[in-house]
Amino acid sequence: MRNADFAALESQWGIFMPEAREYLPDAYRHNFALAMDAQPTLVTTANSAIPAYLTQWVDPEIVKVIVAPMKAAEIMGEVRKGTWLDTTALFPVVENTGEVSSYGDYNNNGHVGVNANWPQRQSYLYQTITEWGELELERADLARLNWASQQNLASVQVLNKFQNKTYFFGVAGLQNYGILNDPSLSAALQPGPKAYGSQAHGPWVTAGVVTATANEIYSDIQSLYIQLVAQQAQGAIDMATPMKLCMSPGSSIAMTATNSFNVNVADLLKKNFPNLRIETAPEYATAAGNVVQLIADQVQGQDTGYCAFNEKLRAHPVIREMSAFKQKKTQGTWGAIIKQPFAIAQMLGL
Repeated sequence: MRNADFAALESQWGIFMPEAREYLPDAYRHNFALAMDAQPTLVTTANSAIPAYLTQWVDPEIVKVIVAPMKAAEIMGEVRKGTWLDTTALFPVVENTGEVSSYGDYNNNGHVGVNANWPQRQSYLYQTITEWGELELERADLARLNWASQQNLASVQVLNKFQNKTYFFGVAGLQNYGILNDPSLSAALQPGPKAYGSQAHGPWVTAGVVTATANEIYSDIQSLYIQLVAQQAQGAIDMATPMKLCMSPGSSIAMTATNSFNVNVADLLKKNFPNLRIETAPEYATAAGNVVQLIADQVQGQDTGYCAFNEKLRAHPVIREMSAFKQKKTQGTWGAIIKQPFAIAQMLGL
């Protein structure tokens, strides 16, 4: 082949090797779409990734499910009375009696005395049990969960939630009462009339909207204070007395209602009742309607009442089983001890 032919072929097909011999038939020589080797089939499943779990990350921060706050002890205070051995508590109440008479050198009239009563309350002991197995612990550890610790935290929460409930409602079937159902409390007042919907005893909030006016809301609170003063206090409670206005979180939004002079209910309360504070608890939203209580903290140096327990988080021994553990925890409650029931006024239906 001439050099000119080599040059022509080289320019067309690239490098040309004149000594190489071809065995490909002419019909296939320039068909570059033709595959010359057989494609092998896969024995394994076709895949181009790694197991998905290898790309998963577990956040070490544990997100706790939010539960309703436990506010009874914060509202009334909490004390221990007796021990878990005690089933009944007696609370002595002493009343001074007496009379005077006209003075005379030889007169022997006039007399004083003391009358004592012994109201009582019954305690209620309750318990819960935590359990965890060896395999359960180790599997939870793979997820970076301290399972035994989480079980203990759950037991504390369960016990304290029940304790808080007894502080508000007591225990049925026992002389054990709460802040909202103590039989010595005066009957709840009805709310005043409201312009919205022409309701004779309307609430402050309707369907999530404050429908009562600021003046109507403040008038209901005034009625509570008037009732508080009238309940045998005989001047022992006045507007400067430290008090708490207790209501549900839903009712508390009514404190933002503003009148035509751009003054809201909270401002009016702060001005006229300088030692009044507002407390909220979800238990004030009852099946019968929202309750609001006006509670004087003390009367003549004596607490109005307190929440009481006789045992708090008694942890019994951890019991070792064949491949598991369990532990009982116990608490006891007296409910709420209302010593001065006349120092609490309440209104239902707000």
